[in-house]
Amino acid sequence: MELSTMAGSAGVSLLLIAFFLNLFGIWSQENKIYIFLNIIGAGLSCYASVLIKYMPFVILEGTWCLVALAGLLKNSKAS
Repeated sequence: MELSTMAGSAGVSLLLIAFFLNLFGIWSQENKIYIFLNIIGAGLSCYASVLIKYMPFVILEGTWCLVALAGLLKNSKAS
C-alpha cells in the first residue's frame, strides 16, 4: 500500500470518527479530543493530497487543519 493511501485513509477515518461522535452528541465541538482528531485527520488528508498532487484537496484539508488549530487556540484561551 502506498504512503498516500495509508495517510489519506487514516486522516479520513479520524475525521469521520470525530464527525460521527459529534453528530450523535458524544463529543461537543469544544471537546479537545474532537479538535485534535480534526487537526490530525485534516493534516494527514492534506499530506496525502500533496503526495498525489491534487490541489483542490490540499486547499480543503489544509484550510480545515488551520481552522481546527484556530479552534484549539480559541478553546485554550477560554479555559
